[in-house]
Amino acid sequence: MELVFDGHNDVLLRLWHTMHKGGDPVAEFVNGTTAGHIDGPRAKKGGLAGGISAIYIPSGDFEIKAPDENGHYEMPLTAPLERAPSLDIALEFASIALKLERAGAWRLCRSTADIRKAFADGVFASVLHMEGCEAIGEDLAALDVFYAAGLRSLGPVWSRHNIFGHGVPFAFPKSPDTGPGLTPAGFELVKACNRLGIAIDLAHITEQGFWDVAKTTDQPLIASHSNAHALTTVARNLTDKQIDAVKESNGIIGLNYATTMLRPDGQENAATPLSDMVRHIDYLVERAGIDCVALGSDFDGATIPADIADAAGNQKLVEALKEAGYAADELAKICRENWLRVLGQAWHE
Repeated sequence: MELVFDGHNDVLLRLWHTMHKGGDPVAEFVNGTTAGHIDGPRAKKGGLAGGISAIYIPSGDFEIKAPDENGHYEMPLTAPLERAPSLDIALEFASIALKLERAGAWRLCRSTADIRKAFADGVFASVLHMEGCEAIGEDLAALDVFYAAGLRSLGPVWSRHNIFGHGVPFAFPKSPDTGPGLTPAGFELVKACNRLGIAIDLAHITEQGFWDVAKTTDQPLIASHSNAHALTTVARNLTDKQIDAVKESNGIIGLNYATTMLRPDGQENAATPLSDMVRHIDYLVERAGIDCVALGSDFDGATIPADIADAAGNQKLVEALKEAGYAADELAKICRENWLRVLGQAWHE
């Protein structure tokens, strides 16, 4: 079985909802569930040895619009969030992550050595991420506190605007060049992340924001859960020029399993073949090179192909890549080693 370290999941969001419905999020992860995509038993069955786990503040006004007669759609950007309630929610997410660690359900990793040790011990290696920094104020004081709690990755924005920058909408067909990029506070956030050793994720930012980060950061460029715009023209996918920039920085692109970002028609449809996943991997590898391509499933955050279904089905993608001609050393890079290299660079190891 090929061990997988995955670049993005939303399991903490699902467990946060469980908590607010009166359930026990730790028991759900430890004992397993039929809900969502990730828990301990399903991760072990599918060789999912760890991943980057997001703190994400839900948008109450997020509206899913049905495609028009041509299959086109554009979801309106949600309103900016207030900082105080966002901080409260982010602390609840962090609390769940820490409780999972205390229960031995997973291990919060702050270095690549931590990740490899968790692999060796058979414990899920979780890296704490913040997807959209609404919980952090312009003074960045909260960033220091979250860093102390284990935060080692963040995306300045989700697909909405905040004080740090501008996000791209969920839209098809559409370019990622949808508006401004980083704000002055966003540039300072990038510099602070560089000083602390926090990886910067470009998965939801506008194309201008991508270039703003690229000219400011000293890290490899990271798009943790994004695919090729040339194959699926959703605004969240990367243009060839962006893919080339990731390659030039020796960065990484994690394949997003979301069907809307895989299918040529951009639709949310679980009846999406594994060949669409392999097609994006092939394109990214050809354009950026084998060292810059990995996995970023978006488990618990998107509709994924039914053939994968959940974390237990991860090896089906590995087998599809084997059948497509990827050698053992190439699979190791795609499944985990590329992530460990890039994270080590971002963390000043």
